[in-house]
Order: sequence, then structure tokens, then C-alpha cells
Amino acid sequence: MRTGSAHCLEAALAAATILECHGYPPLLLDLESRDRLDHVVFVFRHRGRWGAVGGSRDVGLAGRRPVFRSVEALVRSYYEPYIDLEARIVAFAVADLRDLGRYDWRLSPRHVWKVERFLIDLPHRRLRTDYRRYVRLRRRYREFVRTNDPRDTPFVRGRKHWM
Repeated sequence: MRTGSAHCLEAALAAATILECHGYPPLLLDLESRDRLDHVVFVFRHRGRWGAVGGSRDVGLAGRRPVFRSVEALVRSYYEPYIDLEARIVAFAVADLRDLGRYDWRLSPRHVWKVERFLIDLPHRRLRTDYRRYVRLRRRYREFVRTNDPRDTPFVRGRKHWM
């Protein structure tokens, strides 16, 4: 809050803090990447469907409307926009922050490395994907960034579900 910006974990924790007050459990989704630069969003269920609230400098990695039947379907909505020259989602895990016990993840003025360590240590479920599709998407990304801003991804499918 002091700097006017936040990385994805801070944004997810802010969403968890606010939405917990409205009855949503404090659940975080950790998207594990091949390049070891994971992405974290707050996940919630509304009327039986999964959605997410998050922040990112990359346009396709923010929130999702609650339209997904499963967490895996939600994760798959991040797969295509996540791909760049190095990144690729390879696994995911959902963390319930209530499992941290008395640790103050909500309003701590200090670093929240305990939350980060908690997410890293969680068992992650592998995301099975088609390698040929990954190669094709990576090639398309590489061609796109030669002449465009890499933060823009107009060719990514599923934008209607982004928040």
C-alpha cells in the first residue's frame, strides 16, 4: 500500500482479506511455472462456479469471472496467456490460509514470506497439457513480440472471462 503497487501475492492477500469479510474462505491458487516464477491469485466459488481475483503486470493473468466448473478449468484459463519465452504453467495448488493458524497474513506490516513458503511447500497437482500446443503458442508469442508490446496479448482466447 505504501508504494502504490503490489505483486501478485500481495494482491491475492488483499483480495482474501476483503472477501473473507463477505463470507468467502481465504483460498489462494498457486500456479507453478516452468521458469520458477509462480503466479498467485485469490480463488472463490460463487453459485457453484470458480473465479479468481488477482493482479499482474501481464494483462492475461489478472482475475476471472466465476464461470469455471472446477479449479483445473480455472487454471487452464491461465495457461495460454501465461506462456512467454520461458514461462509455462506446469502444476497448481489451492491453499487455505486458515491452515496458517495464528499467523497474521491479513494485516502484518512485515513481509509475508511465511505465506510464500507455505505456497511453495504445498503439494502441487501436475497440469497435463499438449506439448505441441505449447510449442505452437510459444512460437506465436515469439513472433508477436518482435513487433508488439509483449504485455498486450490480443490473440489469447477466453478474454470474455477476464476481470
